Amino acid sequence: MSNNYLSITDRRTEKTYRIDIVDDCIRATDLRQIKVRPDDFGMMSYDPAYMNTAACSSSITYIDGENSILRYRGYPIEELAEKSTFLECAYLLIYGELPTAEQLDHWTSRIMRHTYIHENLTQIIESFRYDAHPMGILISSVAAMSTFHPEARNVDDAEAREKQIWRILGKLPTIAAFAYRVRIGRPHNYPDISRGYAGNFLYMLDYMNERDYEVAPALSRALDVLFLLHADHEQNCSTATMRAVGSTQVDPYSAVAAASAALFGPLHGGANEAVLRMLEQIGSVSAIPEYVERVKNGEMRLMGFGHRIYTSYDPRASIIKKVAYDVFEVTGSNQLIDIALELERIALEDEYFVSHRLYPNVDFYSGIILQAMRFPTDMFPVLFAIPRAAGWLAQWIEMLDDPAQKIARPRQVYTGYEQRPYVPVEERASA
Repeated sequence: MSNNYLSITDRRTEKTYRIDIVDDCIRATDLRQIKVRPDDFGMMSYDPAYMNTAACSSSITYIDGENSILRYRGYPIEELAEKSTFLECAYLLIYGELPTAEQLDHWTSRIMRHTYIHENLTQIIESFRYDAHPMGILISSVAAMSTFHPEARNVDDAEAREKQIWRILGKLPTIAAFAYRVRIGRPHNYPDISRGYAGNFLYMLDYMNERDYEVAPALSRALDVLFLLHADHEQNCSTATMRAVGSTQVDPYSAVAAASAALFGPLHGGANEAVLRMLEQIGSVSAIPEYVERVKNGEMRLMGFGHRIYTSYDPRASIIKKVAYDVFEVTGSNQLIDIALELERIALEDEYFVSHRLYPNVDFYSGIILQAMRFPTDMFPVLFAIPRAAGWLAQWIEMLDDPAQKIARPRQVYTGYEQRPYVPVEERASA
């Protein structure tokens, strides 16, 4: 007989219960058998912010934060960043295997053919105020896309699902670029699919009718690596939102819009923007020692260092650090970059930060790279949403195909009044 179970004794009743362990987990519903009275609802687990609750099983992304491991479908992120591309990794995340040359060519051509957006959607983008936040435009535009493609509601139709995936991955960079061009009052650049995924995006952002215009290969490659590193990261807030909203069987555009809204929050997709604000606040290399001392005294926070999942070095950070220097060779250095590099050097050598495991994370380096490439800081969460859509869609499909999944419905611990009689308004005492 297997010993793979917990034996729980409830001291209120002195009853003992057997709770089976599967994959190092117990099922929360198995706790329901623990009752004081037969008519009790049963025991629940209480876990604000899901600090230790698994809401799904997944074969997409594996993270070992203690040992700095991140893998997509079993492939180390370091190998993928060196040898692969964002679109190839998107295929891997969604279909589970690396594509053959023929599959990759078909996949890439389908996505790039869907980079054009409907002219009515262009009008929607142009209708926003000139100072509208680009992430708000992205969220609204993606939600509106559900009205352009009503067949997307057929979420059980594999062919219909696949076409929406091509559309979402293809159109997100165009929506982002058009939103940016509206902001700066310039005409749109329509997609040039010959330039590749990242190169086409940079072209749509920057092209000003120059003769023989070219996107710097180092910048295109850097953005592609950034996209690859951000494609998926297990059950983070926005991914959990994608799954929760998707569990209602809504169309993928509505679910992606909801996930993008979650990413919009400064605690999630705005972390690299916070890094830039910190560097601007420091102001100069000479001011770093004073700032570091204030951090040690608890007066300030060191943004871009440490991670909720990685208790040691974020494996994405070491990859992107190498990319950063390739970018600087094209863009040149500036004061914020100089501050960042000196701050990193001090933090990696200082015993306080080492003992607290405050290592630079991916947000620290990505913010520096995007700033060097002259992206406005309010575009940062948009640049996060574009690649993360690949992970969201992979998680969405896995959720739909998982028979264990039902519509998301967390429980609560009720702490309010038990029951009160209604008091007519004329009888209520004034405050």
